[in-house]
Amino acid sequence: MDEKHSEHEGHEHEKHEHDGHDHHEHSNDGHHDHHSHHDHGDMVEDFKRRFYISLILTVPILILSPMIQEFFSFEFSFPYDQYVLFGLSTVVFFYGGWPFLTGAWSELKQKEPGMMTLIGLAIVVAYGYSSLIIFGWEGKNFFWELATLIDIMLLGHWIEMKSVMGASNALQELVKLMPNEAHRLDENGKTEDVKVDELEENDLVLVKPGEKVPVDGTITDGKSAIDESMLTGESVPVEKGEGEEVIGGSINKEGSLTIEVNNLGEDTYLSKVINLVTEAQQSKSRAQNFADRAAKWLFYIALGAGITTFIVWLAFGFAFDVAIERMVTVMVIACPHALGLAAPLVVARSTAISAKQGLLIRNRTQFEEARRIDAVIFDKTGTLTKGEFGVTDIISEEKDNDLLFYAASVEQNSEHPLARGILTKAEEEGLQLDQVKDFESFTGQGLRGTVDSREVKVMSPGYMKEKELSYDQEAFQKLSAEGKTVVFVLIDDEFKGMIALADIVRDSAKEAVSELKERNVRSIMLTGDNQKVADWVADQLGIEEVYAEVMPDQKSDQVKKVQSGGERVAMTGDGINDAPALATADLGIAIGSGTDVAVETADIVLVKSNPKDIVSILRLSKDTYKKMVQNLWWAAGYNIVAIPLAAGVLAPVGIVLSPAVGAVLMSLSTVVVAINARLLK
Repeated sequence: MDEKHSEHEGHEHEKHEHDGHDHHEHSNDGHHDHHSHHDHGDMVEDFKRRFYISLILTVPILILSPMIQEFFSFEFSFPYDQYVLFGLSTVVFFYGGWPFLTGAWSELKQKEPGMMTLIGLAIVVAYGYSSLIIFGWEGKNFFWELATLIDIMLLGHWIEMKSVMGASNALQELVKLMPNEAHRLDENGKTEDVKVDELEENDLVLVKPGEKVPVDGTITDGKSAIDESMLTGESVPVEKGEGEEVIGGSINKEGSLTIEVNNLGEDTYLSKVINLVTEAQQSKSRAQNFADRAAKWLFYIALGAGITTFIVWLAFGFAFDVAIERMVTVMVIACPHALGLAAPLVVARSTAISAKQGLLIRNRTQFEEARRIDAVIFDKTGTLTKGEFGVTDIISEEKDNDLLFYAASVEQNSEHPLARGILTKAEEEGLQLDQVKDFESFTGQGLRGTVDSREVKVMSPGYMKEKELSYDQEAFQKLSAEGKTVVFVLIDDEFKGMIALADIVRDSAKEAVSELKERNVRSIMLTGDNQKVADWVADQLGIEEVYAEVMPDQKSDQVKKVQSGGERVAMTGDGINDAPALATADLGIAIGSGTDVAVETADIVLVKSNPKDIVSILRLSKDTYKKMVQNLWWAAGYNIVAIPLAAGVLAPVGIVLSPAVGAVLMSLSTVVVAINARLLK
């Protein structure tokens, strides 16, 4: 196993994408040549292989160990059998123990001893001492202890890694969003398809309806509605015309556009988001998880107790080799087998429970910390709302559903999100729509068509102003103030009513906010949408703190602002614009229906896109943590009893813990830990 695998061992492995390994090899087009350091799946396989091979070798090691033979009172020997024992143990030590040795080395380099260092200490001491015994020192060897310890630790790591899914890479997802080809226009207005990285500043590019905009640029010709929701979180497609800027990666909905290239490579909007995400991931504190913190203490205790034991036995006039044997016993016993399983079994259990509830835990350390969250920041579009338009009000001078019937009939031919909202409403009302003739779409203004031999227009407020048509101003102002999008319906050029649409609020979001309140967790709304819309939604949900019109690159700053008061913050979002904030927050939660990028940067993904699941996360995190603490006490409890006995506290009365009895106690604590983990509900 090479160096770079091993430094991720320990309990850092679920964070390997955050380890800040040169994530940044930009080629000049702002795309990344990503050298993924190792695949998570390979590591799981690697531990599995090491575990099985070590386990098979452990059988002959146990049979050949004098201490085990003595304990089970059988004899089995042949010439040079102890050298065979030494050979087998050497293989287990170097092959099975390698991840722990390299892991311990990197922990010590960072002056942060943890689980790896504790295991490393025990196996090095056991191996070194036992090898001396084989080659002529007086005493009994500990090879059986060495082999079983390595087996159990490999098993623990394997279970843990299997349960925490491999996190793939956010940045590759971002790069996928950029189209890699563009239609470049030459002097004669002919188009040729070129790779995006061949474009130069001031080139002209054609973007057809339904295509992604290949680069950041300025529109020189044409107008269209552009869907920037995945980038900026603005729910309504933005109408843009000549002289206005467009962002690479946004989607051109209606008209054809000619764009002059502005930013390339590092300067594009997406590259900036990519950089923000990378920085946030690198700066996220490498919070050590609970088992590591416990291991750190045990490591210091083991060293201290071992050295003290050695000095005391010598001081009492015992022979050097007796003192060494005592010291080795203490150091080896100090690394409890059960500790290797205490956390992984609980993790495997809680990961399985949460997956059943539709929560994917991608980063375990952050999940453990979730129980201490003080505030949850919600992105509005797509998280608190469905990210799709629905009709909220119909003000009509026609009878019953006639207005809706005419409007929906015309909208049948449109691709616009507002059209979908109106059609959905018509479906709910069970309306049979008519065919539309002479359909026309005016970009940025609306649609017209003939339905049932009447001319129907569905128009924007801008059109009404331009044509100076009269309508119910008061009603319109009231709807606008609530941040709703209003369309006007004209039949044979007469104003007949208006239809208001808004991004629909999720019912589950309301419940989530009130349940968080009960747990004393503040809810905050953060959105790129305008203030009116934000206030209207917040009002429906009972959220008191609202930050609206926040640019995507400012979202992570808003998160930092809340954090600066010493609060632990969870961020919930679904778009690319939320990715930097998700990476910055103490706990990033992505809504499963969101963009891949958001899902990739989050610590936890809500598969069912239900904001109420956030409450479940906090609850489960608390329960999981409680179980872990119990397990670590059971695991360490064995040590608290065994270390002093092994050190010989009761030697004066003739009780010295024989390694064999130690082994029995140890197996007991391991069994208790395994059963306790299963009790997590």
